[in-house]
Formats: sequence, C-alpha cells, structure tokens
Amino acid sequence: MSTPAVTDRTTGSLRGGSLPRWFPLAVIAASIVVAVAIGLGTGLHSKVQWGLIAAILAVLGTYVVAARVEGRRQARDRIATSLVWVCFLLAVIPLASLIWATVKRGVKVLDGYFLSHSMAGVADTEPGGGIYHALLGTLEQVGLATVVAVPIGVLTAIYLVEYGRGALARAVTFFVDVMTGIPSIVAGLFVLSFWILILKMGYSGFAGSLALAILMMPVVVRSTEEMLKLVPNELREASLALGIPKWRTILKVVLPTSLGGIATGVMLSIARITGETAPVLLLVWGTNFINSNPFSDPQASLPLFIYQQYANSSGSGAAYDRAWAAALTLIAFVMILNLVARGIARWKAPKTGR
Repeated sequence: MSTPAVTDRTTGSLRGGSLPRWFPLAVIAASIVVAVAIGLGTGLHSKVQWGLIAAILAVLGTYVVAARVEGRRQARDRIATSLVWVCFLLAVIPLASLIWATVKRGVKVLDGYFLSHSMAGVADTEPGGGIYHALLGTLEQVGLATVVAVPIGVLTAIYLVEYGRGALARAVTFFVDVMTGIPSIVAGLFVLSFWILILKMGYSGFAGSLALAILMMPVVVRSTEEMLKLVPNELREASLALGIPKWRTILKVVLPTSLGGIATGVMLSIARITGETAPVLLLVWGTNFINSNPFSDPQASLPLFIYQQYANSSGSGAAYDRAWAAALTLIAFVMILNLVARGIARWKAPKTGR
C-alpha cells in the first residue's frame, strides 16, 4: 500500500513528488539568466527578444521539471498557469511601456499655461502655445456625440431584450453587428456626403459629432444588451406579478439593476471615439483659434492636434513636445472618464442589505 506524497511546507524542501512554492520564481530567474546569455551569445540586442526567449524557456522548464517530479497531469496544470501569466505579461508590458513613454515625453511642456492657451499666433516650429482650443473642441464633440448616441443605443438595446421578436429584431441585430465593424473613415464620408454636401450645413464640430455618434451607437447597444440580459427574470416576474406595467418595471427594476454595466459600456464607447482622427479631419477640419460654438465653423480637437503637431515636428522640436503632451492629456481624459464611471456605478448599484 503506497503512502501519499508529503511536502514539508516549513522548510520548502522537495519530498514525495511535490514541488516547493519557490519553484516558479526559480524557473523564472533561471530562464531570464539563460535568455540573457543566449541573447548576448547570438548578438540579439533587443530586450523584447530576450523576454520572449525567457518566456518560452520558463514554460518549457516548468513542464519538464513538473512532469518528472509531479507527473504529467500536474505538469499540464502548471503549464496552463504559466501560459496565463505569460499572456498577462505580454499584454501589460506594452501598455506599461506606452504609458511610461507618454508620461516621460509629455511632461516636458504639460503645465497650466499649456492647458489654458491656444495656438493662436504661434507657429508650429516655435515654442509656446497650448491645447485649450483642442481640449474644448474634444469635450464638445464627444459630449454631443454622447447625447445623440446613448439614448438611441440604450433604447435600442431595451427593445431587443424586452420587446424584440421576429424579423424586425433580427434585422436590427444584424445592422448593429454590421455597424460595429464600420471603419471611422466610412462614417465620416457618410456624414460628409449627407450633412455637408447634400444639406449644405457646413463644416463644424457637430458634423464630427454625428460621425462619432455612428461609431458609438453599436458599442452602446451591444454592451447595454448584454447587461440587460444579466438581470434575473425573477425580478421582472415579481414586479409584473404585483401589477406594475412593463414599462415601469423596465424603468424602476431592470435599468437600476444593470446601471453599473451600462455606465461601463458607455465609458468604453466614449473611449472608442475620443481618439478618432479621420471623421474630425473630414468634417471639422482644424483651427489654431478658440471656437466654442460646435455648430459653426471649423473646430480643433485633441487627436487632430496631435496628428498635425507630430506631422510638422520632424521627430523633434517644440511641435514634437506638444504632440506628446497632448497625447498624455488625452490618456488622462479617458482615465478620468473611467474613474467617474466606476464611481457612478458603485453609487447607483442596487443595495442588497443594510
């Protein structure tokens, strides 16, 4: 009769076919050392290549050692865990590198003056100027797009989940799926041909907002639809059993229950459109002056400002620094929106107890 495997957890020693807790760290450290040695020996100077070699060695080393000590079944479990961590690092490292590079280069000119002044009278090659006109334009354009897209998107999702049946619901679902993959330039061309060329309304921030709303609506519909489906049917049935009309059940029971997810979806859709450049370039154009009226004349925006400054910078100079500072401002803007959404979601979340 065989005895079960025992591991001495106090000393961390290896006994009875079980690996110690420090084994993953040891494999990672050994993989990094071997990867650096391979990189130096073969003339690979990129740290990204070293990291990929270390990840491959860590996964293989984990499987080989675990298979010999713990058996193939436990080794497969460990290799699955290792692959999850490798994929996590492959996603986080580029993001952290992007944020670090943006912060490092953007803080050079990012200050109160930069946020409160425009580029009026300042050439692209000269120092000075700011992004107030572009920040104001982005806030107005994204705000108008949100006002247009969110009610339509939420009501469409309510129809699909609560009322939609038959051919009409299938058609709406199909067109929402199609709109999800529409390139931004196509939405801009559509608004350009209809709003500006046919209706003769002229270039303005509102024209850009219409194109952004087209891009925003399918994201709002899909995210809201999924959140509404997560609301338990028992809540709807309990409300209807008390004689409450269906529209009031949706308003007072379904929507408050799913408000947190809906707010998150709206923020994701706002983040989706905030960095769009093509519709703004086609429909809004750009200006170095402050235009607080989004319904008349060209208006600046942060994505277009970044593009124009970088295009005129030749990789260095004042315009180059302004482009990175505007990019950092855009990232901070999206981050603040997400934090606000999380706060609203927690504040409006249904309370289950005292």
